[in-house]
Amino acid sequence: MVKKECIRCGACCFVDMVAYATAEDFLRWEKEERYDILHIIENENSIWAGDHLISTRDGHLIGRCPFLIMEDNGLYSCMIYDTRPAVCKDFEPGVSIMCPLFTLKE
Repeated sequence: MVKKECIRCGACCFVDMVAYATAEDFLRWEKEERYDILHIIENENSIWAGDHLISTRDGHLIGRCPFLIMEDNGLYSCMIYDTRPAVCKDFEPGVSIMCPLFTLKE
């Protein structure tokens, strides 16, 4: 299988991947003193409500990862790429239907 290169469309990040952060991710962020990350996650405390995420703080719909930004060129970037959660590190473009590079195997 040929590994596909990310096109930086942000589709995978429109699911709040931070909701899947592991205990190891949180420990790493504490060790790295990334209180900026921990503060945002604490304040967005999200839960699944059927097929979408909502904030437990005020009930608003969380439509994307809070660390996703759109650059001037229209491509998306991750503000915490160097220390992103394991779920993001392990994601491979094209392996999920959420990714525009996904193709059905024949």
